[in-house]
Amino acid sequence: MTAADTYAARIDKVNAQRARIYGGPEPPGVRWGRDAAIRFSSDPHRGLDPDLEIIASHIQPTDVFIDIGGGAGRICLPIALRCLEGVVVDGSAAMGEAFKECAAQAGITNARFVHQEWLEADPVSGDVAFAASVTYFVKDIVGFVEKMIATARRRVMITVRSVPGPNQNDGIFRVLHGEEQVQSPGYRELLPVLWEIGILPDVQVLPGPRRRTDDASGPRWPQTREDAVAMALRNRRLWSEDTDLARRRIEAGFDELFAASPQGFRPLWRRASRELLMTWKTGQDPCQ
Repeated sequence: MTAADTYAARIDKVNAQRARIYGGPEPPGVRWGRDAAIRFSSDPHRGLDPDLEIIASHIQPTDVFIDIGGGAGRICLPIALRCLEGVVVDGSAAMGEAFKECAAQAGITNARFVHQEWLEADPVSGDVAFAASVTYFVKDIVGFVEKMIATARRRVMITVRSVPGPNQNDGIFRVLHGEEQVQSPGYRELLPVLWEIGILPDVQVLPGPRRRTDDASGPRWPQTREDAVAMALRNRRLWSEDTDLARRRIEAGFDELFAASPQGFRPLWRRASRELLMTWKTGQDPCQ
């Protein structure tokens, strides 16, 4: 079995578990609908966090930056302020609306949104092809990466979390469903695929957000059990499952999810996670 086969098999296992628990595939637009678009919108003129500073350091003023699955432009729009053009290719219409609104409010005119899924998208050409936390959902990972390489004149950049995004709340999943959540493919699965197709990327663990030094109050954890339950409910996918049933299960498993502390109820399901950047130049021997 190849690394790509192993990767695809993991995607199949994730999807099979979701279908069994929720009675079918996730409805279109649920994962990346309007609520997600609002949550992933950010001010393009904000100061760059350390992770985005490193990503931006690879971008040249003359670059066309292609952001695959870039959603509302959280990364693409601030990068567009630093290069010739930013292009998001994304299959979510809600993300497209949020992208256009954010670009207009920020006065950014050198960025555009292409409403297509990457593997089905019309050919697009740029200098840098970028994908952040997208590969967890891609079964045809070789086709996905090869299209990035064909698109990018100069560089490919992929970021993933050390704990895959879909599994950030697997403790809540376990309480709700009484079983472990299947882990989405992350860097452990992606790197062997890249090696298998002859890519030897530079890999960097990014520093993460700056620690706040202006807030002496400590972590902002829920102060009551009711607030803690509400927090857990916000950190789950509300597909077809009964919300009242979910609330009862969270309340029953409360001690597995939260620990009381002087600062409030500390979430126990949150796992430390760092962002990893995998990048390589195109147009040359990828192993050089």
